[in-house]
This record gives sequence, structure tokens and C-alpha cells, in this order.
Amino acid sequence: MPDARTWQVVAGSAAVGLAVSFATVAVAGPWESGQRTAERTAAASGGHQPDSRHTDAPRRQPPAEAAPPSAGKVLAAPATDPGSLPTQPGLAARLAPLLRDPALGPLRTGAVIDAATGKLLYGSGAATPSVPASTIKIATAAAALSVLGPDHRIATTVLATGPHGTVLVGGGDPTLTTDALRTLADDTARALKARSTTTTALGYDISLYSGPAMHPIGRNENIAPVTSLMLNEGRLDKSDHGPADRSTDPAADTAASFATLLSARGITVTGTPAEAAAAVSGTKLATAESLPLSDLVERALTNSDNDIAEALARQTAIAAHLPASFAGAQQAVTAALGRLGLPLAGAELTDGSGLNRADALSAEQLARLLALAAGPGHPQLRTILTGLPVAGFSGTLADRFRGGPASGAGLIRAKTGTLTGVNAITGTVVAANGRLLTFAFLTQGTTSATAAQSALDRLASALAACGCQVP
Repeated sequence: MPDARTWQVVAGSAAVGLAVSFATVAVAGPWESGQRTAERTAAASGGHQPDSRHTDAPRRQPPAEAAPPSAGKVLAAPATDPGSLPTQPGLAARLAPLLRDPALGPLRTGAVIDAATGKLLYGSGAATPSVPASTIKIATAAAALSVLGPDHRIATTVLATGPHGTVLVGGGDPTLTTDALRTLADDTARALKARSTTTTALGYDISLYSGPAMHPIGRNENIAPVTSLMLNEGRLDKSDHGPADRSTDPAADTAASFATLLSARGITVTGTPAEAAAAVSGTKLATAESLPLSDLVERALTNSDNDIAEALARQTAIAAHLPASFAGAQQAVTAALGRLGLPLAGAELTDGSGLNRADALSAEQLARLLALAAGPGHPQLRTILTGLPVAGFSGTLADRFRGGPASGAGLIRAKTGTLTGVNAITGTVVAANGRLLTFAFLTQGTTSATAAQSALDRLASALAACGCQVP
């Protein structure tokens, strides 16, 4: 059984909204330092509670309607006495009526698991596969973290392939920024001049990925073509999350931008950058590395970032020596989840983002993944918990659970999933009796996304308010 310190950290992780200002979480971003980074570090160390004073942004109070309850009891270690477990009758009495809400459509399933013991406390069609939508990103993240580790970084590299040849090699980092590309150009120009080269032909290598670049849903403002070289996720505006117009050829556009930057630094680029064959040899001139995988996972989960999710799936395939394609990623992610001990009956992971309606996971599988991330046996997965949006505070939950303490604001962390007619939520909650619970509720056939989301929020809020030890 986990020791009290481990669960104290996890409880603090689940209730970070109780200790952090809206400004730090929503503006600075958990993946760029601030509270969530401190929390992640504490969780990985298995020792101390998060320090709510750690922040790189000015603090301000959250809106009144999102004011969290006192942090006192929820930051204490969750009880591990079996007698304090919510009972199946108690949970059923609270959840079953809410799960029958017509707003949830004709197909609805749910599962609640005690994180400390892994015991399934409540299930309604818990093992029935359903369309997970973006909640599948939890599975993608778990696979990538388990195979690559939280410190892995994705490199974009520049090689000299001859006296007058330079190749920009895509490593699969969709988060390559304009500033990072500018620094890469600085380093490349300096290295070329050190070789007495001021004129070069520029190629770009995107051979790392194979198979179709276009997601099966086709061109869509929620995802760029999946390629190993892109700038700012192929976004054509200045946004860094959410829907946006996307480049139809992110790799070519990135290479063109890099050529312009080289020219501004005294390197003449002859002709137009062209796709090059795989650069099997060459001298490394410069490298730009992504943030650590742990940060990418947080960003993918908090903002439901499809581009990062697909990159995580392909990085998992590369590590498994499989093709970095939709098919190869499906095979690699599924195998990684199996090695974590997740039962996979009925699971279909056709992409990393959840945009594909052919995906299938059960409520129990999703809840068990979060229990694995909370447990002491897989500390490399802890970033999944810290990346979950905080109810009423951050990411895709920033505008939900806004009814104050009674709504579960700050107590619930959860990943949402939304496709037309499909709504889902899966996350963690510290219940009224101090137990850390993981949960998932999946629906299909909904007719109003707003009504379905409200109904799902009521289910999660009920868990937060429920000791549920008696009917």
C-alpha cells in the first residue's frame, strides 16, 4: 500500500486549484514553470506538498464564483483505512440518478476507482468500449512517458551534407517556435561561417515520419498535417492553442522561414528549399531541442493539443523501432499500455489525439490509467496528473465548474473529450472523506454538448462532495 507521503503529494496534485491563482495557471501555463511545475517536481520526488508560493507570474485572486474551499483537509494525506472506502451502494445511490440524465444520450458508461487500492468502486457499463474523444490523450501520454521518460526532448537538427549543402532535419517537434528557429539560424550561420561557407543550398528532411500526413478527418482547424517538421504547430496566426487556420505544408513553410532567417544572417541560400532524401550522414551544425516530454504532456492535456498528442504517439513508435505513422503509433502505444498492466480488451487506439471516431476505450480503462499514474509503481507517469485541467481554473475546464466550492472547483482535475454527439470526462477527485478517486464517464448520442457537459460536471461534482459510505 502506498505510504502517506506519496498520497499526500498526489492529493495535493489533485487539488492544486486550492492553492494557485488563476493568473499563474491560465496565463503563464503549467508547462512553463509556476505552480504546476513545482507540483510536478514534488510529485516525482514522492516527498513534499506543492509550494503554492512558487510562481513566475503576478498573483491575483480568481473570480468570486470560482473561489475554492479551504485547502486544509484536502491537502492532508487521503485515508487508506479500508473502512473509509466509498461503498458501491453509496456511490450508486449518488451517481446512478445523475447518469440517467437524458442529456447524456442513449449510451453512457462510468467507472470510479480508488487510487490507493486500485479497487473498482462503481461501474455502469464500465468495461464497455466507447468513443473516448480527447480523453484518449491520457493513454497516448502514458505510453510516451513509460517508453521515453519525462526528460526526453525532441530535436530539430541542421546538418552540413557537403561543402555547399545544408539540411534541416525534422525530429517531430510540433512546438518548435519562431524564437527557437531564430536561435537555430543563429547557431547554423555561425557554424557555416566557421567552415568558411556563406552560400548554401537548403533542403529539409521529413523522412522520420511515414504514411499519410493528413489525419483521417481531413483538413481541420484542430490539427495540422502530421509531419516531422513544423513551426508553431502549422498555425497561421499567433495562437498557441485551440482551433486555428493551419498550413497545408508545414514542413515546406518551416524550411522557407529558416532560409529567410539564414539570409538575414549573411548566409546566401541558393534556390528554393526542397525536400531532401533522408540525411544518413553529415556534420551536425546546430540543434534545437523541445521542452522535456513532461512539459509537452502537460500542455497536450491541459489544452487538449492534438498536434502534440500525435507527436507523442509517433515518438513512442520511433522508440519501439516501428514506423512513425498512424498505424505504427497505434501498435506502439497499445503495446506500451499493455506493459503498464492495463487490460486492453476492446481498446482501439487509431490515433493519438482522439479525433478519430474509430477509437475505443472503456471508462474503466481510462480510470485505471489515472490510478496507475497516481500510484507509486509508475512515478514517470505523474505528469499526467499535473497536466489535467483544474476545474474552474485552467485549460478546457477553465469555464466549467464555476459554481464555487459546491461545484468541485479546484477539487477536480479532469481531461475532457468532445466530438459531435460524443462527450466524456475522466480525472481525479479528492472525495469528502479524503480518498483520492479516479473516474471516467463516457457518452455517445448526445444532442447538446452544453447540456451533456453540465450533466458530466454534476457527476464529477457529486464525487467531490460524497463520502458515499452508506446508501
